[in-house]
Amino acid sequence: MPEKAESESLPVDSPQRRRLPLLLRRAWYGLNQAFRRRIAHTGVTPDQFTAMRTLTEGDPEGMTQRELTLAMSSDPNTVASLLERMEDAGWVDRKPHERDRRAYRIRLLPAGRQRFEEVRELAIGLQSDILTVLPESERETFLAQLDLVATGCRKAADEAPRSRS
Repeated sequence: MPEKAESESLPVDSPQRRRLPLLLRRAWYGLNQAFRRRIAHTGVTPDQFTAMRTLTEGDPEGMTQRELTLAMSSDPNTVASLLERMEDAGWVDRKPHERDRRAYRIRLLPAGRQRFEEVRELAIGLQSDILTVLPESERETFLAQLDLVATGCRKAADEAPRSRS
């Protein structure tokens, strides 16, 4: 117990303390690399899988590019490029939105759904493998807490002043 009290007396950004940005970056980078390697043979990237999952779990009529961008916690240019490659591969289609002439409705096509299901099994396996570092009784609590941290990060980003560059 003295070790905990000692670390708590250090500044929050001290190298001797666990720091949120570094831990989140290490976790994200490790997860992304592991997933990229596991699915390389499928021709799908982690971002494409995330788009497929988001479209699968979203509105059955499809999502606008803006909705998809927000749901994926990504930026519009990245999602636009991603969708262009996915459309070229025959995994999604973009149809004009029925009410907003500036928007398109994006839908996952059968070939995209089939590819998603193939990669989904690999994603589930990876998540299970990674979470084995935690006792089974703590996994859902950890994920709930991580969701709170993600929400806090999103809130901080939304409240931060935007630069005018």
